[in-house]
Amino acid sequence: MTVTAELYRDPWGIPHLRAGSAHELAHAQGRTTAVDRAWQLEVERHRSQGTSAAFLGAGEAAWDVFARRARLDDTARRCFAALEGRDPETAEWVVSYVDGVNEGLAEGARRTPEFARSGLVPGRWEPWTPLGVWLTTHILFAGFPAKLWREEVVRRLGADAVGLFATDGPGTSGSNSWLVTGERTVTGQPVIAGDPHRFIEDPGVYQQIHLSCPEFDVVGLAVPGVPGIAHFAHTGTVAWAITNAMADYQDLYRERLRRTGEGGDALEALDPDGRWRAATRHVETVEVAGGTPVEVEVVETARGPVVIGGSGPDGHGAVGPISLRYPPRVTGDLGFSALLPLLRAREVADVDRAFDLWAEPVNVVQAADTVGGVLHRVAGRVPVRGEDNRTRIVAAWEPGHEWRGWHEMPYGTVEDGIAVMANQRGPATPLGVEFAPPHRAARIRDLLVSRTAWPAADMAAVHMDTHLASAAPLLDHLATLDGLTPRAAALRDRLLLWDRRMEADSAEAAAYAAVRGGVARRLAAHPVFAVLADPPEYPEILRPWLALLPRIGLALENLLRAEELYGIDRTGLVRAAVEEAAARPVGVWGDSHRLAPWRALAGDAYDEPGLAGDHDCVLCTSAVPGLTDLSARGPAARYVWDLADRDNSLWVVPFGASGVPGSAHHRDQLPLWLEGELVPVRTDWNRLTEERAPAPHDTPESVRDIPDVRDNRNRRNDRNDRDYRNKEENHDH
Repeated sequence: MTVTAELYRDPWGIPHLRAGSAHELAHAQGRTTAVDRAWQLEVERHRSQGTSAAFLGAGEAAWDVFARRARLDDTARRCFAALEGRDPETAEWVVSYVDGVNEGLAEGARRTPEFARSGLVPGRWEPWTPLGVWLTTHILFAGFPAKLWREEVVRRLGADAVGLFATDGPGTSGSNSWLVTGERTVTGQPVIAGDPHRFIEDPGVYQQIHLSCPEFDVVGLAVPGVPGIAHFAHTGTVAWAITNAMADYQDLYRERLRRTGEGGDALEALDPDGRWRAATRHVETVEVAGGTPVEVEVVETARGPVVIGGSGPDGHGAVGPISLRYPPRVTGDLGFSALLPLLRAREVADVDRAFDLWAEPVNVVQAADTVGGVLHRVAGRVPVRGEDNRTRIVAAWEPGHEWRGWHEMPYGTVEDGIAVMANQRGPATPLGVEFAPPHRAARIRDLLVSRTAWPAADMAAVHMDTHLASAAPLLDHLATLDGLTPRAAALRDRLLLWDRRMEADSAEAAAYAAVRGGVARRLAAHPVFAVLADPPEYPEILRPWLALLPRIGLALENLLRAEELYGIDRTGLVRAAVEEAAARPVGVWGDSHRLAPWRALAGDAYDEPGLAGDHDCVLCTSAVPGLTDLSARGPAARYVWDLADRDNSLWVVPFGASGVPGSAHHRDQLPLWLEGELVPVRTDWNRLTEERAPAPHDTPESVRDIPDVRDNRNRRNDRNDRDYRNKEENHDH
């Protein structure tokens, strides 16, 4: 395909692309993303294949084992094959994007030092790789490991204890999103704003981009490695945004397996009708840079792939074998057919129809257009099944746990010109089990109703609100304390006068966090809860959901507010925590509450900044009380979509548009992100700078084309990558 796309940049290095067709534009998007973010793309490709430990080392082996066992790459292949048959236009569009990635990778790798440092040679993207990246990004969104946690709570403390920990737990991702209709704005047109909360990664998980062709002209936040703009976008006449619906759509089944045949090579699983049926089994090898390769047994039953335990005698213990059933594996559909219709949307009805095709993950969607349309709905695939499936591990051999079709997606309302979603109970309530506390949503609504005429630019102040409503139960306990030492009494009095704002320069916020952490640690150490400290040996990748201290810390509000808590002297624990905090020097909140982004490869040290906010603030920069004040999770982007004039819209990401360390646009947005400022959206081509791209060429794939990385380790990684592809292509699934 001859590509005639033009690439422009704004002052922040954000790519603006225009081309003669949607397919040419997809190619240009893939190529530009590869040049800007080659390292990020290749890390995500290898994570989707379960081959990242081959160059990142033993620390990524646990993920690779899970990816292999969960059949992520194979599921992506299946979904792409189904897409080719069901929606060939979208399949060809995805291929155009992949072709662009392959064209740009070598240039991007030459610019990016991580390739030389890790010895990684860029490989080749396949047509299904974007689907694998999407699946890998979202496989843990529904938090199926929470069922393992509930199982342990029931086993150790009883079913009544589950509710004590019912809050969005470690590893889940959320968002704030709000829609204000024209009756509450200065222009008379709607505004949509918000911020997705995810693990903060460097490079960032969202890419600001502008895509233009004769069919559409869209700005928004793309997922690097995936064509189009799915989650947050503005087409000029309609805009949309999503939040995690907190729906439950993945099930865990305890399996009964047996070896059969000569030598026990065949495998069978007991089905709910009492019959043993064939299951599949093969062994794969995860290569580990600098370490011993790991053999992975890959087993799949009629329910799904076995992700815990195995088929051997040591795989039938207390924790396994357990299979995972998730919708794309069942249906062969990741919802990519929604992506082109979203780009082509002109009004809310178009967005609504496009999200009818959405599959994974399940989201709450808000949209508005320039002709008065608004939308508040849930989108995705949630299976209809028994209540037990939703809350615990169920027995594969027992009837009544099968999937019986799909739920219709519910719609929400817009009340008094406002709709707010912050992962709280709402239209998705019938589809979920646990939701975020209502504090963020309630606070956003209170702020929005305080004014009747909002300018778009003023929404930035809502993003940055630091009021911590969940502090109330601990402060209520503090108010009852007497007989404290003078220092502790002074600390108590200061906290009772505190405005409950988690500002970075607040000594009271730091003192509150110190007391909160002390209470969390003492509760976790109490014999009642300490029985949960040593869960069964589940795979390493799932253990964050089973860690006791984070569970206690994030559920502290419920634990302190419960009418009775197993006879635990909570007042005594709070007293001890206050005395402890008063005896230690405490600075300000930003001293310890610092940004802690994930990087695939440790690189140049950055003195990461102190932060305002906290887990239950609108400014959701999540610490883990009792464990760490560092924030690994927070606003992965912020946006304000103005329907009156798209060029009055605003956005920002934590670092910058470029994934290349040391480049001018690698971290240039960080100061703005910290202060709550946003970058203006520019769509006027006359105000952009054209960047001349080199002529199209085939992606060099041999080591000789990349002079910075000519060594044996490079050749080994390249060979491993090819061997993996060949093995998968030849394997009979």
